[in-house]
Amino acid sequence: MMSGGELARFRKRLLAWYRQFRRDLPWRGTRDPYRIWLSEIMLQQTRVAAVIPYYEKFLQRFPDVRTLAEAPQEEVLRLWSGLGYYSRARNLQRAAQQIVARKEGERGSEFPRKLDEALALPGIGAYTAAAILSIAYGEKLAVLDGNVARVLARLGAMRGDLRAPGRWQSLQQMADSVLDSGSPGDWNQAMMELGATLCTPRLPQCLLCPVASFCEGRKLGIAEMLPEKRKKREPVAVMLAAAVFVDSKGRTLLLAPPKKEEGSNWAGAADHVPTLVSKLWHFPTISVRENPVEELLRSLRELFGGNNRRLELQPLGKVRHAVTYRNITIVPFLIVLAKLPRIASATILPLDGLASLPISNLTRKVAASALPGAASERRPLPRGDGGKLKAEGKAAARAVAGYR
Repeated sequence: MMSGGELARFRKRLLAWYRQFRRDLPWRGTRDPYRIWLSEIMLQQTRVAAVIPYYEKFLQRFPDVRTLAEAPQEEVLRLWSGLGYYSRARNLQRAAQQIVARKEGERGSEFPRKLDEALALPGIGAYTAAAILSIAYGEKLAVLDGNVARVLARLGAMRGDLRAPGRWQSLQQMADSVLDSGSPGDWNQAMMELGATLCTPRLPQCLLCPVASFCEGRKLGIAEMLPEKRKKREPVAVMLAAAVFVDSKGRTLLLAPPKKEEGSNWAGAADHVPTLVSKLWHFPTISVRENPVEELLRSLRELFGGNNRRLELQPLGKVRHAVTYRNITIVPFLIVLAKLPRIASATILPLDGLASLPISNLTRKVAASALPGAASERRPLPRGDGGKLKAEGKAAARAVAGYR
């Protein structure tokens, strides 16, 4: 790409721009590896604006590695609830536990300084390790994430799928070649900041870019076309049905996080419910094949151990949700009872107080659909000690026919 005086000018301009115009973010201005590590994990596939409140609240409860390592996992997940991609939180705590458990004589509860030791931790890949080690310890490692890859592709006018075999390695070599070894932490953040604020996927702001004169993509007039779009996986439609039990006190019932299924060969299925509820507390939920009412009633009978008690299902407003390539429609039903059933794997809590447990955004949306005044298409909530629906099973099925 560049060398000699041209590369020196490129580095000088980008670093000067970053130091003057960088965003004031809570994890900037610190060399604490724990705080930098936490920010990098939270920022994976999540917007900065969404991360900030979670980051600050998480640090209040878990200010250091040891506190995180010793905390109950459910509490860690509760503070992560709503941020999504919960494996990040589980791996974060597992890594903290491994750091704390290191033998005496090694560094205390500190993120490792060596690249191979960092990569050995759960949830730490090449990008995350380079980011933490360069920013916290000044290690001469260049980061390569989506933002940096886009910047490099435009600078070098690189065509094609950036994730194609061999191309990502070429991008890493480009990142290594332009790295400012005198300020690797600032440099990596400058490259990421440029991609996040000016060299954006759509409508790059080339007139404001501090290094536009070095960009081959701009010179060729193809900057906006780069990088070329990847072929996305075809979306898959998934339908779920969920049961929201509510008693006369406004309390509901949530099932415990699903246990790990050993030997399961269908956990990767698009409609795998434990995956869709992020393996957290959830309403009784099933994947629907044909008839939401009949299939949900059959599942609830199994849940109650074959009890044939009569359940009246009141359709609520349908809920939309998306997880990676899945387009999910949830058909929630309100079931009003005088007394909630006792189930070993369930807990009872106020419908408007689910934040006390770790739940997924899918579960949060289902709960919202059952709150008073949640949706215009929802039927009026039956009054009294459980009430009765006027519609029987077939009528209820007709009421949700439009969801199929």
